[in-house]
This record gives sequence, C-alpha cells and structure tokens, in this order.
Amino acid sequence: FLADASHELRTPLATIRGYAELGRRTGTDQTAKVESEAERMSGLVDDMLLLARLDAGRPLEHEPVDLSRLVADAVTDASVVTRDHTWRLELPEEPVVVPGDQQRLHQAVTNLLRNAARHTPPGTTVTGRLRSEADAVTLEVHDDGPGLDPELVPVVFERFTRGDSSRTRELGGAGLGTSLVRAIAEAHGGSASVRSTPGDTTFALT
Repeated sequence: FLADASHELRTPLATIRGYAELGRRTGTDQTAKVESEAERMSGLVDDMLLLARLDAGRPLEHEPVDLSRLVADAVTDASVVTRDHTWRLELPEEPVVVPGDQQRLHQAVTNLLRNAARHTPPGTTVTGRLRSEADAVTLEVHDDGPGLDPELVPVVFERFTRGDSSRTRELGGAGLGTSLVRAIAEAHGGSASVRSTPGDTTFALT
C-alpha cells in the first residue's frame, strides 16, 4: 500500500515541480496548473487518510440517514455533471431510512456513480436504485455499458485497482474509489459486490 501510494503521489508532485520551474524560467503564470495538481494530490491524500481511519476502526456517525433522498440527490448531481449519459432513478414508494454516517454514505454513492460515468461511453444509461427488504437495504448502481474485464471483477474493490484504459473515456483517478466504497460499507456492517457482463454491470452496497 505504501509503495502504491508513494508512486501515486510522485506524479502530481513532479508535475507541480515542473510547472513551478517552468514559471520561474519563463516568467509565466503557471498557478492554475499547480493548483489543479495540488487539488488532485489533496484528494488522494484525503482518500488514503479515510482508508487508514476505517482500517483502524475509527467510529463513524450513527444517525438516521434518508437513503432515498441521498441517492436522488447524488443521481441529480451526476446528471448535471455528465450530460452525455442517460440517468435514471428507481426508489421504493416509502422513504428508506438507515442508521449511518450520511457524509460517508454519500461519498460511497457518489464514487459508484462517478465510476459508472467515467468508465462507460457516451449514451450509456446509468441507474441508481434502492431495494429495501426485511433485514437489509441494497443500494445499486447499474449501467448498460461494455462491462468490466472479467479479470478485473475479483479485484475491483482492491486499492489502486484501475479499469482497462480502453473502457475509459478519460483518465481515471488513483484507483481508490471502489476500495473506499467497500470500506464504508463494511464500516456500516454491510458489504459491497459487483456482477458484470457486457451491457449489464451492477455495483451493490448492502
């Protein structure tokens, strides 16, 4: 983990240093580029710190969370950011409320939606849905895109795992998004899973 994390941090650090040196040599303002890489690095560090806290068993908030509203808001946000996908929402008639940490659950849902958008081509339909049963609630993000590489499915929740670049339409993040989803699910006493075939991929948080 330390080796992977160090490797991931080297790239934005080298970029920041390069743009700083370029600005010094040429007298040009490279602030925007430096800020962009610094923001990327900060996000990576934040994700690693959260994983470390979850690994250490740090307690999360334990308050009633309206998952129906949370998922609806997250899908709405995604539809505004990524307009070349079709976004759908499937919710039970009654609001689904669970005990948990609203901020972390929102982060998990957002990560799944962002991944679905990032790793599928324009025109893909992405659906956020909730299923409530007697003893569990399942939150799913489904897409009808190309599907995961079969070799990726068993390790998709491992840290620093990335999808095949041929499936992505832009460079992805550091590969911590799905590992955070699993860690957040487990910190709530739940689990994360995926099933994927061409045209039918579903990430589930139970």
